[in-house]
Amino acid sequence: MITAAGSRRAQELASQGVAFVTATVVRAQRPTSARAGDVAFVLGDGTIEGFVGGACAEHSVRAYALTAIERGEAVLLRILPFDGVLRASGAAAADACEVSAEEGSVTVQNPCLSGGAIEVFLEPVLPAPRLLVAGDTPIARSVRQFAAELGFELVTVEDGSPEPAAGDLGLVVATHGRDELAALRRALEVGVAYVGLVASRKRAPGVLGELRGDGVPDELLERIDVPAGIDIGARTPAEVAVSILAKVIAVRREHGAGRAAAPAGEGRAAAPVTVVDPICGMTVAAVPGTPCLRYDGETYYFCCEGCRTKFEAQHAHAQSAG
Repeated sequence: MITAAGSRRAQELASQGVAFVTATVVRAQRPTSARAGDVAFVLGDGTIEGFVGGACAEHSVRAYALTAIERGEAVLLRILPFDGVLRASGAAAADACEVSAEEGSVTVQNPCLSGGAIEVFLEPVLPAPRLLVAGDTPIARSVRQFAAELGFELVTVEDGSPEPAAGDLGLVVATHGRDELAALRRALEVGVAYVGLVASRKRAPGVLGELRGDGVPDELLERIDVPAGIDIGARTPAEVAVSILAKVIAVRREHGAGRAAAPAGEGRAAAPVTVVDPICGMTVAAVPGTPCLRYDGETYYFCCEGCRTKFEAQHAHAQSAG
């Protein structure tokens, strides 16, 4: 259950536009240290604020919470004690810990768990992705109208302000040739995920040529979607708007909900990196603070210091034997 302090912290994170996961223990089987109702917040850098179990349980919560941020989907994480059955059957390390995954839930075996089982509901809280629309044309007005229904943070660009920023999901330019070059260039330079220009196929080469002449490299110009939107045979402003927003949604899903929704000025969050502990087979997040070791040109991550020590001992023995 979220306490008053926890509720204030959640509101603070949301107001700052920070992506995070609310991790709530919904079931705990003794002798686990977690209790039903325990709540923690998992931030995009892997930081866990609160308590949802011991160190090894935290590794599983962290890894799957980061995936929930990336996908923008809630998941029920079931963490079972490791019984050794899969390992004894010769299953690979990665398969030995992730027992099953189905829509909305994943079940893992935790070799470090003290004997009980816990279930944790991971619910991502993501800032609304920012979509900038430049222009006061019928198409621009239709884009704004429909975008509001899709949960975007809608920003109107007037006279070049505000400028696109790193972390913005998209920029749609529908100005009929007025003040469009600066916004397009800025969006390309800061890496806005979707950059769309409403222009005819006849006019498009001229706009791209002006940007090229202004020093914008071809690899960036290739990112401009022009004519903007998916080709659905649209004719009316409303139909064109639908085709554009369909493309924006597709780009958002391709980039990951959490990254596309990163707050402006901070850049889109990197895709979460999860790896498998080579000793016990746990899935862990490769984030600062996770025990790791550099060996033979590669970095290995572990669920605990014990697994890292065992890895060192095994490879020291192999080297001495060789």
